[in-house]
Amino acid sequence: MNMKKSFSTLVLLSAMFIVACGPSAEEKAKKDKEIADSIANLEALQMELVAQKAQAIQDSIQALEKAKADSLAADSMAKAAVKK
Repeated sequence: MNMKKSFSTLVLLSAMFIVACGPSAEEKAKKDKEIADSIANLEALQMELVAQKAQAIQDSIQALEKAKADSLAADSMAKAAVKK
């Protein structure tokens, strides 16, 4: 009988020791918050990159339209100069 009690006590203490070695609830919450913050930062960065890409596309379109308008104006001026 004594052996059973000793063995049971040893198993119980071993289980308690293993559970006690894990991270605390506070440590788990801190890690979860760090992960959530990292995800939020990544999403914000991605949104910023999308906005920058959209702006770059818009700037390119405007530059092409301006170049086309300038070219048409130059052609019109050249034709007017030839007619004189």
